[in-house]
Amino acid sequence: MKKLLFAASNMEVGGIETALLTLLNYLADKQYDITLVLEKRQGVFLDKLDKSIKIIEYTPSNCKNVFVRKIVNFLKRINFMLKYKGKFDFSASFATYSKPASFVARVASNNNVLWGHADYLELFRNNIQDMKNFFDSLQIDKFKKIVFVSKKACKSFEKIYPEMKNKVIYCNNLIDYEKILNLSKENIEEIGQSKEKKHTYTFVNVGRHDERQKQLTRIIEASRKLKKDNLNFQVLFIGEGKDTKTYKDLVQKYQLEKEIQFLGQKENPYPYMNLADAIILTSDYEGYPVVFLETMILNKPIITTDVSDAIEDINNKFGQVIKKDENEIYKIMKKFIQNGYEIKQKFNPSEYNKKIIKKLEQILE
Repeated sequence: MKKLLFAASNMEVGGIETALLTLLNYLADKQYDITLVLEKRQGVFLDKLDKSIKIIEYTPSNCKNVFVRKIVNFLKRINFMLKYKGKFDFSASFATYSKPASFVARVASNNNVLWGHADYLELFRNNIQDMKNFFDSLQIDKFKKIVFVSKKACKSFEKIYPEMKNKVIYCNNLIDYEKILNLSKENIEEIGQSKEKKHTYTFVNVGRHDERQKQLTRIIEASRKLKKDNLNFQVLFIGEGKDTKTYKDLVQKYQLEKEIQFLGQKENPYPYMNLADAIILTSDYEGYPVVFLETMILNKPIITTDVSDAIEDINNKFGQVIKKDENEIYKIMKKFIQNGYEIKQKFNPSEYNKKIIKKLEQILE
């Protein structure tokens, strides 16, 4: 039985964690021997993992005393190497930002992969040196393969690292579409009244509340203008993060409490997405948003800024791609409220998964 190791930060609710959960459960079903290494053994998704998956915690010290921290972490690294060096047929660092995950994957197998979940040139605001410093800190040159979940991210990386072009593989995320469809049927009580307000156009945003990336103030500012137009709509924010309070304060300042609801983090966001007339995403940058796939499975139109492969995959098929500008967001939301949107193409999740599985087989070789 082939032994696989995957390393990540934790299994809290998030796009990367959702993708990892789906991937690990698929591989476990295919009878692989899987070990998951986490910086912190925590998160609601832990209970969703296949019971055959072994979980190890590898947590570096964050002691304020630099000398003590270095000694402790040196000993932790030695201990991990003695136990697991070269013991796996394949290893992957699935949380790109995690240096411990990078270390673990590099030690566990020479057949190792670094997974990339963003367009890093965009993430570092076109600062090439910052991007190089980031990847150098992960010792990118010691990975056999580098996987990106979008074509745009691949091209961006290859532009900065042309010498690594032969290592780069594009492979989007596997999706458990049957599970999503089943979960979307669950009852939701706290916004049940929305079902009765058929004239109220409902937008849903799902994601972490991090203004630098997600730019949710764009939705709030657009909503302020829509209210002045006396349009009937509501926005449901599903998620939380370091900027949640900032968003709530802005909603209160603009007196948008009736139009915008904060529903917090949801282990199962699909009934809320199923309630939506449209899903909306206003990020500055993304890898490949899992919400794209979830939205297509639920047959809901999507409004998204020009991130990842949105122009190729979404625009004029499953929704509309717009500029990263609050006025453009306002205009497209108004258009959807007044005219609706008819999805032009039917998404086939089974065919989609078949293509991803072929790529995964190539990666696992």
